[in-house]
Amino acid sequence: MSEPHSHEPSNNRQDDSIGRIAELIGGDPMQRLDADMKHVLDRLADMGARPLELLSPEVARRQPRAAEAISAILGRQGRERPEDGVEAEDITITGAEGDLPGRVYRPLGLLSRLNPVVLYFHGGGFVTGDLDSHDASARAIARRTGAIVVSVAYRLAPEHPFPAAHDDAWAAWRWLNQQVKALAGDKKRLALAGEDAGANLAAHVALRARDGRGAQPVHQVLIHPIAGNDMTAASYGETLRARPVGLPAMRWRFRQVFADEAASGDERINLVARTDWAGLAPTTIVLAGIDPLRSEGEALADALEQAGVAVNCWTYEGVTQGFFGLGLVVTKALFAQSDTADALGKAFAPARHS
Repeated sequence: MSEPHSHEPSNNRQDDSIGRIAELIGGDPMQRLDADMKHVLDRLADMGARPLELLSPEVARRQPRAAEAISAILGRQGRERPEDGVEAEDITITGAEGDLPGRVYRPLGLLSRLNPVVLYFHGGGFVTGDLDSHDASARAIARRTGAIVVSVAYRLAPEHPFPAAHDDAWAAWRWLNQQVKALAGDKKRLALAGEDAGANLAAHVALRARDGRGAQPVHQVLIHPIAGNDMTAASYGETLRARPVGLPAMRWRFRQVFADEAASGDERINLVARTDWAGLAPTTIVLAGIDPLRSEGEALADALEQAGVAVNCWTYEGVTQGFFGLGLVVTKALFAQSDTADALGKAFAPARHS
């Protein structure tokens, strides 16, 4: 396992030096943005969004969000959000230390029973994000797969430092297994999905489910997962000035999450250091080309493949972390959603009833 790196700002940090060298070689990463991704980020900047590393967690959570930028873009274009045929209901989910907010997404065409179900964990680096910030992602998965999607608002740092979110994620999986029949779901067709921190949580749940005696997911979708703690990895160096999330923002996130910086080396975070992936559910990994997490996502795909796990790993160039739910404006998001739905659809069919 690699040694954890300090999370304190410094002018002499090794990862800063690597980042400057990478930028000299590869140039400013934001120059590689697709036009539609740039449109969203520019609109966010116009709305007052600032770099995470300059903010407190409380202020960061009140920042303009991508969904607001999408609404503003659609408004300028004279477009309205199309009806997606997905009904959403706010519910309460049993977490590790109390109730958690949740949301159930039900697409058109559901059966009265035995529907596939996806347990979804939002992104935000364990510090920001909630049901609303990633509503579009959950809706897209429900609409494109025809599955019920259950989104969980797990506890956030720094108020609830590591491993609070991981404890909540496992509790949510246990809750889902108990409630799946009441949700009209099929216990034989449960899947996991998440984005950045949420993808890390999904992988954590998949590993614990494999090691337990209960139900296991038939598939897991890991969208630009947090899968390591090595900030000298290639993609960190390439994204020193990337927005909305680059190297400084990831440092900021880790400072909020871990009371002790050495905890970032825990195997629940540093997934790429693990060697116990055999027997895990087939996995789809979705990566953004302009994202500090790209290299560890690639390393995770390699580790899974070496362990004999069936893996799809797709990198979408020209987009940044958080792109998946932006399909109303960002074309690559549509591609990623379609590819993800195809992988889940194959995992869900044929139904495996006892």
